[in-house]
Amino acid sequence: MGFLKRIFRSSAPEEQAIVGSAEGFERLTDEELQTHMGIDRYDSFYLTNAIRPSYDLQIVPKQGFRHDEYRDDANGFVVPVLMAAATRKGLMDLFLDLLDPLGPVVDVVLESSHQAGSRDQDLYREHIDIPVLKSTLLDFEDLLLNDGCTGIAVLNPRMRQEVQFDEHKMLIAYGQPLTQFENILIAADVYPDPKLRFITEAEHIHCSSEKYLDQFESLKSRLGMDANWR
Repeated sequence: MGFLKRIFRSSAPEEQAIVGSAEGFERLTDEELQTHMGIDRYDSFYLTNAIRPSYDLQIVPKQGFRHDEYRDDANGFVVPVLMAAATRKGLMDLFLDLLDPLGPVVDVVLESSHQAGSRDQDLYREHIDIPVLKSTLLDFEDLLLNDGCTGIAVLNPRMRQEVQFDEHKMLIAYGQPLTQFENILIAADVYPDPKLRFITEAEHIHCSSEKYLDQFESLKSRLGMDANWR
């Protein structure tokens, strides 16, 4: 799901291990770090516990979405992308609503970076009914919202469309058309902003814990992914 992560502050509380790639946080005192970690609201935008922006707020979290594209130069194709950030309240429901355009049967990818310093690992599950998937994911809402080392992608290969709820708790839709996803976001008061910047585009840190690692293993088992590393 992105970049290399490592635990950089051994004095972080056991229930909230801090992982990241932002060296600027290493210069903070414990008091400065804990104060920053305790701030979860910027204006009307509430963060989950999974991630925090840079200490000097290079980018202030904000609700909205913008268009982008994924370009595969090696294979010569471009995929339209819709990237969104939404405040904590209603975020899980919004993610589940974004799955509806994918159809009644989908594939699922779980993405993990729990092992500090190791490459990210993906698990794949084919052909799961959307109602079954949604029910399962609701049982693991705490993990999906608040673990900075867990991400999930839901896709329909036949439609060539995918919705991702990544480690940063961003919502990302790939493929075309994207109109249905736009309408769902706007209905949830998440509006287009072509100048929107995400906290992933500057220094930031992720948070996880042993509790979330255990929950990840349980979700993996519920989805039948125990031996399906991709």
